[in-house]
Amino acid sequence: MKLFILIGIVNGFIAVALGAFGAHGLEGKVSEKALKTWEKAVSYQMFHTVALLVTGLLLAKFHSGGMVWAGWMFFIGILLFSGSLYIYSTTAIKTFAMITPLGGVAFLIGWVILGTAVVKYL
Repeated sequence: MKLFILIGIVNGFIAVALGAFGAHGLEGKVSEKALKTWEKAVSYQMFHTVALLVTGLLLAKFHSGGMVWAGWMFFIGILLFSGSLYIYSTTAIKTFAMITPLGGVAFLIGWVILGTAVVKYL
């Protein structure tokens, strides 16, 4: 589905931009721990950007409701997991760190759904 490919492309751009911002714009402005948290957010965003791209490509060949759900779970995971870590690492507001596991669960659900769909269709 083109939508997940486009969402993946946009997220790839954002991940690269935020990675560069973290490396050059945050260095010396936040703690080393906060910088590592930022890097973790960038890494998980990029990993799941690739998952979105793969999901979109698979949907182009095998239309599956499960694959659609997997794509949405990956996107929701990026928003919740990476988004909360970006905010937490720059504000130190612990409430945002408590949102992060929900994004992790969304990632896990996405992988299980995608795996199930791939076994069914490939």
